[in-house]
Amino acid sequence: MAAAIAATLTLTAIPAVALEPLSQERYINDRLIAARIADRIRRECPSISARMVYAWSQARALKKYARDKGYSEAQIEAFLDSKADKQRIYAVAEDYMARNGVTNGDAESYCRLGRDEIAKKTVTGSLLSAK
Repeated sequence: MAAAIAATLTLTAIPAVALEPLSQERYINDRLIAARIADRIRRECPSISARMVYAWSQARALKKYARDKGYSEAQIEAFLDSKADKQRIYAVAEDYMARNGVTNGDAESYCRLGRDEIAKKTVTGSLLSAK
């Protein structure tokens, strides 16, 4: 009996597998980058709008995904409030747009990328709607 109790205590003392920092969780970061790209496109291109209800539901689903993986509400909020992480996500989004022909001040370049993302049915494209 004592051996069984000792074994149980030993097993429960083993720490759970540590979660990677949210800033390194690829699925979450990729979707946040896609959302940033979609936001920039909808703001700069007059012929493309956001699918706001869908975007809102995807944001809620992403937060649930993080909670289901074991991240606490405090960890999620700290990540979303992090200026450094926000800057990193914005920089990756800006780099993607530049590599895909977007030029600041050129609305048509944003529209072109938006239409391409919609046609390719990317995560970014799923958040947009051509008017």
